[in-house]
Amino acid sequence: MSKILVVDDETDLEVLIKQKFRQKIRDNQYEFVFAINGKHALEQLAQHSDVDIVLSDINMPEMDGLTLLSRINEQNNLLKSVIVSAYGDMENIRTAMNRGAFDFITKPVNFEDLEITMEKTISHVKQLRETMQAIKENNILKMYVDETVLNFMGSREFESSLMQNETIEASVAFIDICSFTSISESESPDTVVNMLNKYFDVMVKEIIAQNGLVDKFIGDCIMAVFRGNYHLDRAIDACLAVKKKIAELPPEPGNLTFAPKVSIGINSGEMISGNIGSANLRRLDFTVIGDVVNTAQRLQSAAKENQIIISEDSYQKVKESFQCSKVGEAFLKNKSLPVMIYEVLD
Repeated sequence: MSKILVVDDETDLEVLIKQKFRQKIRDNQYEFVFAINGKHALEQLAQHSDVDIVLSDINMPEMDGLTLLSRINEQNNLLKSVIVSAYGDMENIRTAMNRGAFDFITKPVNFEDLEITMEKTISHVKQLRETMQAIKENNILKMYVDETVLNFMGSREFESSLMQNETIEASVAFIDICSFTSISESESPDTVVNMLNKYFDVMVKEIIAQNGLVDKFIGDCIMAVFRGNYHLDRAIDACLAVKKKIAELPPEPGNLTFAPKVSIGINSGEMISGNIGSANLRRLDFTVIGDVVNTAQRLQSAAKENQIIISEDSYQKVKESFQCSKVGEAFLKNKSLPVMIYEVLD
């Protein structure tokens, strides 16, 4: 839905616009906000930060449309304005354009022409926003990624590699911070994000130490993948270290009584590795999928605080290397039969 601010001291225009665009208003394609002069328009923009375009008259009391144009360009250069005025002489048109107007329509309004101009302006604004977002994401990427890697990402070799999918043998761990939802509901956003990032830093360090890859952050949970020799052993070693390091963290300052604990599920076996997502959105996630991955997440859901839970198959692979305790049969989501699970002990 596109939001349009209409600025005109003639209230008849508001009535006409609501009549002419009633179908698109009902279909949630357009939402109109109205102001009677430039001063009122700035107040409306402060309340409606998601306005896409402004349709403004020139001759209005308190603050005219040309002054409003200058103020809008000072405050938000991505917001575009179309002048809708009876003063269609070349001097007013040039002044409006010099102050940043995207287009100019003369009164009496031809509503078919107005709609075409609105759609053209809205499309231009959306393209600008997408461009700015891409620049922002690219600058953020440069903060964390080496220039050589960025150059490779722009190459045909990289584009070709994105399409390569394969079946691999690997281990997947889901590491969840227990009861963190209660903190997110009661503390400020800054407090929640800072705490979560601090815990994630501890966890990621131990995952990387065992040559694991952080596949994704899912809320207050990390999904990590371990490939190569002894991948299951390394996944368990990493998770044991995570549990230990998280338990050793000092209490949170102030009135917070939260003591972080983790619940962990690990599974190992064959899975598909590939680029999953939408090419149309240009959002692809290089990840692993399959029953082994889903089961690892279900094992994490079955784990209690400070527990690392594995399946019977994983237990048979590591029982000579790690001390484990049988927990018993558990019913996992989308599994028709109960599954025997084990806890890996310190």
